[in-house]
Amino acid sequence: MIIIMERNVSEENIEAVKERLSREGFKIHLSSGVARTIIGVIGEDTKTKLREMAIEVMPGVEKVVPILQPYKLAGREFHPEDSVINVGNRKIGGEELEVIAGPCAVESEESLLQAAEAVKKAGATMLRGGAFKPRTSPYSFQGLQEKGLKILAKARELTGLPVVTEVMDQNTVHLVAEYADLLQVGARNMQNFYLLKELGAINKPVLLKRGLSSTIEEWILAAEYIMAGGNYNVIFCERGIRTFETYTRNTLDLSTVPIIKHLSHLPIIVDPSHGTGQRQLVAPMSKAAVAAGADGLMVEVHPNPSEAVSDGSQSLTPDDFAGVMEQIKKIAHIEGRKLA
Repeated sequence: MIIIMERNVSEENIEAVKERLSREGFKIHLSSGVARTIIGVIGEDTKTKLREMAIEVMPGVEKVVPILQPYKLAGREFHPEDSVINVGNRKIGGEELEVIAGPCAVESEESLLQAAEAVKKAGATMLRGGAFKPRTSPYSFQGLQEKGLKILAKARELTGLPVVTEVMDQNTVHLVAEYADLLQVGARNMQNFYLLKELGAINKPVLLKRGLSSTIEEWILAAEYIMAGGNYNVIFCERGIRTFETYTRNTLDLSTVPIIKHLSHLPIIVDPSHGTGQRQLVAPMSKAAVAAGADGLMVEVHPNPSEAVSDGSQSLTPDDFAGVMEQIKKIAHIEGRKLA
């Protein structure tokens, strides 16, 4: 249930409602927008209990409304206005379009720093790189792990770019959070509920990639797990889903951008690199994602893709990435968005 307070309601009225709900053991989530303050109420049999408590007649309360969707905190019913998530010195979900770029994996300090300088020069606003690498084959490169995290931190120090990297399990959440500005949950882990709960207990933003075959509702409910733990700083990332098509690595579902915008207040970015698996498709899909209303992009860029230890076929060269940035600037301008 949500309690919609009257316009220009006093702080005293809000606190009185919160105190009453707390006494009855309800979990409370406050959303203070420009026009309205909304109090989300989570607990057992909330509809009956709130009616018995006569919450709707308390001073400052306009009405009590049931949330029809299974997700309570991630939905627009609870939070009608768009959320803007702080990531280091950047914001995702605002007027500016954020572009996260870098290699699939942190391979060495030299190559990562080279990539970091190149993507920053081209206009990227954040740096990506995998320190822990989930691979289909157990014999493939698994990442440099903490050494890779330290290299990412050094790149941030040298370039000023916030760093984004994947967290694999609940046991490494605090280690990754020590170094990274944005913790990525990969597609294979979207429904790793132990990991999601652990991420809900920290004060770091989370980039939640869509699962390989997940529905949109399952995806939003995964975000709900994180938010239910107290961490509201969640960003969706569409990275393609598995279908019968084999020409591309995945099927990039750009319809999720306006759908998420309709159902949720959380920002969404698009990963055209994993979404297609082919570098020649990254530019057109990047432009399409911006046109669809995405709040940002995540693009794989490697100084020498032919020598990349993973995902070289979908990685852009620094020169190609600079060209993509010039193309999306035009689309961003049409859509009323800006690039840094």
